[in-house]
Amino acid sequence: MIAAPGGTRRTIRIGGLSKAELRRKLEDAAVALNAYAEQLFASDRFETCETSRHVDIAVLSVGDLGLPAGGTMAEIVKRAAELGLQPCLLELGPHFRLQFLDQPEADPSEDERPHQAPPGSITVVSEPLIDDDDFPKGFYLRCIDGVLWLRGYVSGPGHIWQPDDRLAFVEEDDLESSGKSRGG
Repeated sequence: MIAAPGGTRRTIRIGGLSKAELRRKLEDAAVALNAYAEQLFASDRFETCETSRHVDIAVLSVGDLGLPAGGTMAEIVKRAAELGLQPCLLELGPHFRLQFLDQPEADPSEDERPHQAPPGSITVVSEPLIDDDDFPKGFYLRCIDGVLWLRGYVSGPGHIWQPDDRLAFVEEDDLESSGKSRGG
């Protein structure tokens, strides 16, 4: 695992639940979803792993990855791979949200930037389900006015992620043993 300044490491349990069961757990935990997150859950391409297991993730800023001026997702994923990190399975986003219930709110003095990751959010980097710039790419976690959110987002290949945007990746070894997938 990398030793990047400012990065944190977590172990997350994923798998063992259908999409419907995962969605119910989010409802039971009072996690709010935006329309993009609902769209991801509705997709037949969003599958969950049959077996439950633990994976280690690293949450790092784009700057922590060695991209002080920011970068595109392709540049970020390439740099992360050089550090032994890979995109997460899509289902890691909902599991991460359920296991990170004490996410702090963003500093209210931080201004939101249009078409950028919101302050205080953590984007779970995953492979897109569909190669369409208008379809959600994945999930991000946020706490707004005391409400925990699992939100989906859209972005194109030319989008520049800012140096302070925080992203979650999985260790390479954990991704390779992902287990069998199943539909909703």
